[in-house]
Amino acid sequence: MVYTKIFDQNVEAYEQWYQDYPEVFESELLAIKEQLQKLPENLKGIEVGLGTGRFSEPLGIKEGVEPSKEMAALAIKRGVSVLNGYAEQLPFGDLRFDFVLFVTVCHLDNIKHAFAEAYRVLKPAGAIVIGFLDSERSIAQQYLEKRHRSTFFAKANFYTVSRIEVLLKEAGFKSLEFNQTLFGNLDDIKEVQMSKEGFGEGSFVVVKAIKK
Repeated sequence: MVYTKIFDQNVEAYEQWYQDYPEVFESELLAIKEQLQKLPENLKGIEVGLGTGRFSEPLGIKEGVEPSKEMAALAIKRGVSVLNGYAEQLPFGDLRFDFVLFVTVCHLDNIKHAFAEAYRVLKPAGAIVIGFLDSERSIAQQYLEKRHRSTFFAKANFYTVSRIEVLLKEAGFKSLEFNQTLFGNLDDIKEVQMSKEGFGEGSFVVVKAIKK
């Protein structure tokens, strides 16, 4: 919740990042698509913390949740239906969705509550898909080194892959599958990268897990 005002006041800076790093964005998008394409077709899903709809729109996700009204306004212009709310208290009933997408989890107030809420709103055998920066890889380390002068990452919490794995299992998820992208430092990525299975090399990791 502490981040809402920051995002409300910095929509242009947020959007500018995607203009500055188009190959990074496209690489992340491809890695997420790879996991979503493993799911059956015509599923109903949401993105939680969807920002300006940068990922929802190209992924064909039609609805989601965003606490920043200014960010949500731009997502709505991109054709996404947005409810005001937080990951830790989703404004949906139980067993509603086939998948829930998070792109980055570093801004969550309480990641355990967020995963529990995702579990609650998923149908049986539904999937959670999470894209995140591995705290042990170079790009997260870059952000950590300059966080004292960062608009968006001053209070961000980056996680190791092993910590995300533990948290997902504690929330009741199983059958975890990983892929990774962003090989190299942020400013050195000038071409769209294809993802690899697993983790440990790329800075951006995507994990798909299934509700028990």
